[in-house]
Amino acid sequence: MESESRVQLDETNDSHKIPLITPYKMGKFDLSHRVVLAPLTRQRSYGNVPQPHAVLYYSQRATKGGLLIAEATGVSDTAQGYTDTPGIWTKEQVEAWKPIVHAVHAKGGIFFCQIWHVGRVSNSSTNSTFLMCTGYQPNGQAPISSTDKPLTPQIRADGVDVAQFTPPRRLRTDEIPQIVNDFRLAARNAIEAGFDGVEIHGAHGYLIDQFLKDQVNDRTDKYGGSLENRCRFALEVVEAVADEIGADRVGIRLSPFADFIEAADSDPEALGLYLVESLNKYGILYCHVIEPRLQKVAEVHVTPHSLFPLRKAFKGTFIAAGGYTREDGNKALAENRADLVVYGRLFLANPDLPKRFELNAPLNKYIRETFYTSDSVVGYTDYPFLDTTI
Repeated sequence: MESESRVQLDETNDSHKIPLITPYKMGKFDLSHRVVLAPLTRQRSYGNVPQPHAVLYYSQRATKGGLLIAEATGVSDTAQGYTDTPGIWTKEQVEAWKPIVHAVHAKGGIFFCQIWHVGRVSNSSTNSTFLMCTGYQPNGQAPISSTDKPLTPQIRADGVDVAQFTPPRRLRTDEIPQIVNDFRLAARNAIEAGFDGVEIHGAHGYLIDQFLKDQVNDRTDKYGGSLENRCRFALEVVEAVADEIGADRVGIRLSPFADFIEAADSDPEALGLYLVESLNKYGILYCHVIEPRLQKVAEVHVTPHSLFPLRKAFKGTFIAAGGYTREDGNKALAENRADLVVYGRLFLANPDLPKRFELNAPLNKYIRETFYTSDSVVGYTDYPFLDTTI
């Protein structure tokens, strides 16, 4: 049974004036509101297989006409870099996703699967404690990347644990088509599992971002050097996925302004604009971009950059993410800076977040310590719902 919290609601609320709670037509999908569940790694897919407890987790957050993006899901056995994250490259994984997708659809939700490859953000041994406690690469091989430059050890948000990453192996030019094909097959599997579409993970320092950013990509072949070359891999993945399942089922997540996991670019504005303008020719459904002012822990880091040029350049649905509150999410929509707004930690802690936004109700506080634990209930499906009967 879903737990409830009794709260005093804002009696001055007028929901029809709230941009976040207005309908939106996203391609063939009729959305009833503009609050999107972010793809949130939760590390509860034991052995890389989605588990039955995810049925409750996702269905709790599903609403009729609401868009959910599933947690980052590996495209192959080389794509892993964190403990117990789901995959979608095996038949077992596809079958395990089916009841989860069905539960979301039963509540009228629209469900996309984020497909990813971590690239060099991985480890082939057992000497890391940063969300990782074992080797992730088949046969103990080196992680693959655009480069052979290793990541420096990363300090976890708690300031205690440190990640050690295995130095990566630079992909040969003739190997890259196989990785593109891994994304294509993962997209096909996602549709077989019942998902409405896929989001290609091209952000946050993972494999695609490792090709995009010039501070990581040091290649001298057709996948390195110029802006066109560095974007080639990402666009090949987009083209392959769109050809496989239809462009109207494809989105992509990008973070040109971020430097997460040492993936920075010397000219993020140019990179972002080139990407979104190039994406237009494929006619994909949406582009999901991380704000320059990414929220980290309790701070919001503001930069002089803006997503607005990207928003104006992209011809499909534009989705913004990055530390949004109810107030500035409404403002972004009212000012036409985005079509939809993604929420992560707030949606994690408030399974009925759209309703709370509609009523301007108080929000549950998220518990950071339980973000990545393996418990199938605590910090996962036990956040309370509103009791709106009072």
